[in-house]
Order: sequence, then structure tokens, then C-alpha cells
Amino acid sequence: MNNLDLERISHFLHEVGMLKRTPRTGYQFLGTGSENVAEHSFRTAVIGYILAGMAGADRSRTVLMCLFHDLPETRVGDMNYVNRIYNQTDDRKALSDALEGTGLEDDILDLFDDLEDVESTEASLAHDADQLDLILNLREQQDLGNKYAVKWLGYATQRLRTPEGRALGKRILDTDHTDWWFNGPDSSWWVRKNRKK
Repeated sequence: MNNLDLERISHFLHEVGMLKRTPRTGYQFLGTGSENVAEHSFRTAVIGYILAGMAGADRSRTVLMCLFHDLPETRVGDMNYVNRIYNQTDDRKALSDALEGTGLEDDILDLFDDLEDVESTEASLAHDADQLDLILNLREQQDLGNKYAVKWLGYATQRLRTPEGRALGKRILDTDHTDWWFNGPDSSWWVRKNRKK
């Protein structure tokens, strides 16, 4: 890592920034909600950290898979499940080209290959983290009145691969998305606003 081409790295980092401006396209079909790929990747990485801890797996590897799992979308865009029926992309080539000359190729492509082949516990957990981020978003849309979110949740939960993912998914489905806010450490603050006693 000492002989990195910092100009090439800076180009790569600008490219990574495109994920902030790459919308997740499934929401077009759901009809409500929105998210960009960078937002999705962040929470997916946090979920991966939690799942890996639950499973006794390598947290760092799981988190890195989650963090980089949609990196090829800087070049191929985010295609929803309907788009994928009619379009083919070479995500590995897109990622390889994005990484070329950065010195990061071997490490990140190794993570990508493991995730694609699902040969490790960490890869299965990363796949579940990806789905659980979607499930969290769908649960929120369900709470906000989108009746189609329920239909989508049925399919998303079927894609969970691990016992840890299924257990967390079940808990998410049973939890109102605002409970963390209203049932916080001191729920009486709603009454005692502005330091009233």
C-alpha cells in the first residue's frame, strides 16, 4: 500500500462519490420512499457488523463485503429486479476497471468474488444484511401506509439465508419504525419539553 498512485486513488474516490447520486430504482415500483446507493451501503455495513457478531463470524470481512457490495453501480447503475430480466451487466469487470491502478484490486475483488460465489459464512451474512436494509425500508413504508410494502416484505424475507438474518428480520417485522424515537431512554421528555419539571 506504500506505492499507491494517489492521483488514481483520487479518481477512484470521486467515482465512489457517484453512489451518493445513484438512486435505488426499486422505489419507482413501490411508489413511495427513496434512497441512494451510498445510503443503502452504509446501513448494510452496520447490519453486517451486527449479524457477524451474532454468528461469531469475521466482522471486518462481513462489513467490507457490505460496504463494497454495490460499488460496481458507479458504472452500471442500480437495476431493479425487472430491469435485470432485460439487461445484462458485467459487475466484476466494472469493479475491476474502477479499481485498476489503485493498488486495491486484489483485496476488493477477493471480497466481491466471495460475495458472488457465497462460499463463506461472511458472504451469506452480507447478503442478508443487504436484504435486511431493504426490509427496514419496507417496514417503514408499511408503517406509513404503503400497502404494497407488505407484498414486497414477503419476498424479501424469503431471500434471507442465515438463522441470524431470519431472526433479525422477524424482529424488524414486529417493530414499529418509530419505537426507537418514542420509546427512547426517557419517553417523558415529550411531556417535559423545554426542561419543564
